[in-house]
Amino acid sequence: MSGRRVRVDCHLHTVHSGDAVTTVDRLAERVREERLDVVCVTDHHTLAGAHEALSRAIGARVIVGEEIRTYAGEIIGLFLTERVPYVLPLEDAVRRIRAQGGLVYAPHPFDAARTSLGAAGLSELHTMGALDVVEVFNAKTADEEDNRRAARFAAEHGLPAAAGSDAHDPQGIGAAYAEMPDFDGPEEFLRSLTEARIIGEFRPHVGYRPGSRP
Repeated sequence: MSGRRVRVDCHLHTVHSGDAVTTVDRLAERVREERLDVVCVTDHHTLAGAHEALSRAIGARVIVGEEIRTYAGEIIGLFLTERVPYVLPLEDAVRRIRAQGGLVYAPHPFDAARTSLGAAGLSELHTMGALDVVEVFNAKTADEEDNRRAARFAAEHGLPAAAGSDAHDPQGIGAAYAEMPDFDGPEEFLRSLTEARIIGEFRPHVGYRPGSRP
């Protein structure tokens, strides 16, 4: 690839998630406003939003992903071609992601307000040799220490670190992203993440109240 660097929001949702309000039209507007180059559309239990974004000119490359609930907590599959069912044992979900050439991404791993993997789930994935990327900045994580714990885990285990807005509304898109060398495909994505600059700010969902589940 060229020496160009790109802004990648590694984790966001559209209306297809069921709990989000961002249409693909609004996604395109926010891509332009936030100057994003790549977006990972990671709706809950569906690829429909990612496929709709792929079929439209949204002004950014689209990585097809899915946020998947497992018995151990939520994981994300990136570079998917087929939906992964829920709720599965962690090992089964990983096997289905890997079978289609996808990457296993751990979102908001220490955020107790979400269905996260936690230390036990992260360690299980790592022991399986199946943890490809750790989300070290999630813009919806209210406790900064949760993000710092994720960053320490990634550093201690030599794992690529990423950032995602986890946006469920247009205003959240681009609140966190990885600025990284351009890439083509999952293997280059992982290599580029090792040179990424992680950028992010806490940006709660519209209507968020302290103590509520975002």
